Amino acid sequence: MEQRHLGRTGLRVSRIGLGTLTWGRDTDEHDAADLLKTFWEAGGTLVDTADVYGGGEAEYLLGQLVEGLVPRRDLVIATKAGSVPDPDRRFDGSRAHLLSALDASLARLGTDYVDLWQVHAFDPATPLDETLQALDIAVSSGRARYAGVSNFCGWQLAKAGTWQLAAPGTRTRLASTQMEYSLLQRGVEREVLPASLDLGIGLLPSSPLGRGVLTGKYRNATPADSRGASDHMAPFVAPYLDDAATRIVDAVTTAADGLAVTPLQVALAWIRDRPGVAAPIIGARNSQQLTAALSVEALSLPDEICQALDDVSAPVHRYPDQDWSTL
Repeated sequence: MEQRHLGRTGLRVSRIGLGTLTWGRDTDEHDAADLLKTFWEAGGTLVDTADVYGGGEAEYLLGQLVEGLVPRRDLVIATKAGSVPDPDRRFDGSRAHLLSALDASLARLGTDYVDLWQVHAFDPATPLDETLQALDIAVSSGRARYAGVSNFCGWQLAKAGTWQLAAPGTRTRLASTQMEYSLLQRGVEREVLPASLDLGIGLLPSSPLGRGVLTGKYRNATPADSRGASDHMAPFVAPYLDDAATRIVDAVTTAADGLAVTPLQVALAWIRDRPGVAAPIIGARNSQQLTAALSVEALSLPDEICQALDDVSAPVHRYPDQDWSTL
């Protein structure tokens, strides 16, 4: 699999990443082992997790598989911290919480360091410089090799990235921002993507298949074994089952038929090759689904197909994103 630099750093990652959101909950140790081995054998390196996935079980399961199944040196392990199970405060970006969470993640993962450590979300209750100082401490102490953020809107990312660049050699530059991005969710193109391109921050799209909807599996009904049919994941899928999404899925399916490939391959190739994207994160449920996704490595979409998909899924961005004099 092709390797790409993560932002304007020396870290190289596979251009498709493996997500572990369901590990330890819907994905058991046997399926997780199959997924990791399949991914590694295909040349994949970037494995994405978080301290809250499965209540910590995703990190623990990944830690159990590393070395016994896949050499640690062959993986780029990325994890996140900052989300907390508190209805009154969903995110805690304090230095105390973040560094304690990192130590707990390292213990579960069974490793001395993570390759990429990301703040899971912006915490308005904590000064941003305090949150970012936790990243600096993590990198300077060797517990993390690179640092990034996740779910930061445009101004938050621009402020964080600029702050980190203001003191080179003292603060660690942001390597990545992880955001939901797909043909069904292009909101990052308004401000997040321009900021990341300008600051040299690599974009790691989550849910690149529109929470599974872009595979076309929901076109006629909700499959009984799908996430859309499960009690805890159905609300996650539901927002992308409206008429607007249906038109986009129909266009993806038409393109797939014309290219003699699958809708999954078309949607994944489109997002993989967008400007600024380092590696979409795939959350496959089993090795068969993952193998299907990894087959996109050999596919590059024709310019005409990309343009047609751009047009049908284009978000409405007017003032102030366009020059006011053209409105």
